[in-house]
Amino acid sequence: MGWAKPEAGGIAADSTLHPVAKTGAKTKERVAISNRRARHEFEILDSWECGIVLVGSEVKSIRDGRANLADAYARIDDGEVWLYGMHVSPYPFACFHHDPTRRRKLLMHRREIERLTGRLTEGGLTLIPLKLYFDQGLAKIELSMARAKRQWDKRDAIAKRDADLDMRRAMKAKSQGE
Repeated sequence: MGWAKPEAGGIAADSTLHPVAKTGAKTKERVAISNRRARHEFEILDSWECGIVLVGSEVKSIRDGRANLADAYARIDDGEVWLYGMHVSPYPFACFHHDPTRRRKLLMHRREIERLTGRLTEGGLTLIPLKLYFDQGLAKIELSMARAKRQWDKRDAIAKRDADLDMRRAMKAKSQGE
């Protein structure tokens, strides 16, 4: 990261140096939307990164954090992957308002789609989005192949998490006691 004066012609009112991003710098942007409930409801088997086709007002809404992946899932129709159930609130300053729950096309290589189709023929598997983020200005979805957890699996996961937390607390108390 380079440094530059705030004004080129002289000393500004505050004469501090401000950071200037270098051109061509590859930075990953933050996760815009995540599907935290999916990790509780499903056993994640495999995941892929894929692009998503959006209109301009949807991109603005997603950058503002006004989207929801809670009920979203993906299906393969005619050799294309489509995302259903993702809610993107309309951007209030847009001239064109999109349908908030329309289906959206996911962009993947043909071989990946064929591989997914083959694996989805197994019983009980589904495609769910885990997170939506921007990578170098392009919207990406982390799509996962998952199997629904049974109720007792969820209880076991909660019990294991609580036991780990209790163990960490005990270790911390023991190390502070010495």
